[in-house]
Amino acid sequence: MKRFLLPAIASLAMACSGGAEPVQSHDYRVETLVEGLEHPWAIAFLPDGDWLITERPGRLRRVRDGELVEAPLAGGPEVVARGQGGLLDIALHPRFEDNALVYLTYAKATGDGKQTTALGRGRFDGEALQDFEDILVTDARADGTGHYGSRILFDDDGYLFMTVGDRRQRDQAQEPRNHFGATLRLHDDGSAPEDNPFYGSDEGADEIWSWGHRNAQGMALHPQTRQVWQNEHGPRGGDEINRIRRGENYGWPEATHGREYHGPRIGPPEKEGMVSPLKHWTPSIAPSGMTFYTGDRFPQWRGDVFNGALVEEHIARVRFDGLDEVEEERLLEGRARIRDVRTGPDGYLYVLTDEPDGRLLRLVPQE
Repeated sequence: MKRFLLPAIASLAMACSGGAEPVQSHDYRVETLVEGLEHPWAIAFLPDGDWLITERPGRLRRVRDGELVEAPLAGGPEVVARGQGGLLDIALHPRFEDNALVYLTYAKATGDGKQTTALGRGRFDGEALQDFEDILVTDARADGTGHYGSRILFDDDGYLFMTVGDRRQRDQAQEPRNHFGATLRLHDDGSAPEDNPFYGSDEGADEIWSWGHRNAQGMALHPQTRQVWQNEHGPRGGDEINRIRRGENYGWPEATHGREYHGPRIGPPEKEGMVSPLKHWTPSIAPSGMTFYTGDRFPQWRGDVFNGALVEEHIARVRFDGLDEVEEERLLEGRARIRDVRTGPDGYLYVLTDEPDGRLLRLVPQE
């Protein structure tokens, strides 16, 4: 296990959205726990202390007693591992110790030359996934291999939230009758709850909870309000943090701080009837995995939201007072593309780097 000592003052990012005050970093140490992962995407913590990690090419890996098991776990889905597609997020059922259910999202071929984002589950027997089955294949089918979304999250009531990217079909994100650019709310079997905003209506798909998203790759429960928060990718600027509410339109592409990659504005930053972000990053940091820190190892960070950054290669720690941003700090700046950030059950912060030789890192207090 390799260890690196970080300086006491980390780089601050104060000019992104205004209102943030400078903040002094606290010392921490970075431990490299696992190396040799190929574009890891997400991590789940097993009750026995081991970890499950998805690799985008389609492998599900286990870390047992701190060591990466050489053979991938059998029984997972057949994925389309091209572009941004592949095996993506992972979550354990809230009653995992009783039912051993593991949920995965992935890029799936639809048989017509296109791909979409799918959600499946299987029973983990300690060595492999058994009886894996798709429980929702979204209708966000497209020719390209980008913008799959695809974080998944269980809330306190046992509902499963799932993000679906706009699949680079941006105008479809304003159409709630499909799954493009949406957050879905499901029962644990993939069916739609009857109290979803469009359930049984011709105005929208049964599974839709919110829409008007571009490509949300981070999602977490707020530790006090227990509401769902997300980050999502903008284009050239306009990355966002949002609080996700029932039946709301989050604007993309009609309202955005982002610009086209070739320069012009895409739309106004705000529009009536559409939800404005709590925070935006301009220029873009390309946010990915997201966690609210709820542990005891770093009491000075408790309640802050940590966001992996792919393009800017850092972790963005943001503190809110209610819904107002008060400070932001960059950690691990320039180290690697950060794909996932999670608060572990032991109170440490766990980080996955998105590289051909990806790593699992752990942030611990400096001794």
